Amino acid sequence: MLKNGLTTGDNHLSKIIPGVIFVSLLTGLYGSWYTVDQGERGVLLRNGKIIDTAEPGLGFKIPLIDTVVKISTQTHTASYQALQAYSRDQQPATLRASVTFSVPPDRVEEVYANFKGIDSMVSRLLDRQVPTQVENIFGKYTAISAVQERVKFGIDVTDAITKSIKGPVTISSVQIENIDFSNAYEKSVEDRMRAEVEVQTQLQNLEKERVSAQIAVTQAQAEADSQLARAIAEAESIRIKGDAEASAIKIRAEALAQNQNLVELTKAERWDGKLPTTMLPTGTIPFLEVQKNK
Repeated sequence: MLKNGLTTGDNHLSKIIPGVIFVSLLTGLYGSWYTVDQGERGVLLRNGKIIDTAEPGLGFKIPLIDTVVKISTQTHTASYQALQAYSRDQQPATLRASVTFSVPPDRVEEVYANFKGIDSMVSRLLDRQVPTQVENIFGKYTAISAVQERVKFGIDVTDAITKSIKGPVTISSVQIENIDFSNAYEKSVEDRMRAEVEVQTQLQNLEKERVSAQIAVTQAQAEADSQLARAIAEAESIRIKGDAEASAIKIRAEALAQNQNLVELTKAERWDGKLPTTMLPTGTIPFLEVQKNK
């Protein structure tokens, strides 16, 4: 029986050992190499100690002793949906922001050493600083200026977050995606904007009326100038015509004075040769004076 028992145990052991050897060889075969994707870096650990950084591609390690922890170096975005803050004029607001960041490839060992991974790094670095810096910068703006100068506000927040975060992370940008004020404040802004639009409309109407009045004045002045010019031209024409007629009369009078026979000649030229048919008792018969030749 004992002999048979030992024989049975030896048989079982002879079956187990090859299996163990096969599994060990298989584990050693597959555990001796690793791959790192593009956009990642591998932190090579030997018994938990960092010994190297693995570049993208195929690499080899000691099975069961070395391990590789992969750290992404791609761009990531952390979103913050409900950041509470007060403006400089004490207006409460809820802001939504997002931070775009990445891990420099040469600092992946630092990420693993201090945070073990990206999620822990975000929790300990970004999640603590982003709400604080957004609140601080928003407090330097009035509610209306934060909206009107939104680009500058975003730049100021980016600078503040970048300066406040000390660690193996590069902040690419910070986007202020939304600023939500209270309903009462938004209604007051809407009413104020409506009033400003109405004022601008009235100013535009006044300017339009002023321009129209100026056009009317210009047109009236032009018409008056035109009438004055016509009157001056007409008066000048009359003056010139009168001067011409006076000059003609003067010349004619001078000619008559110098030649009396011209008067008689004119009478003769105008007489039709007929005597009057009706005469007054005291009247005289018209006659022409004819000088006799001596």
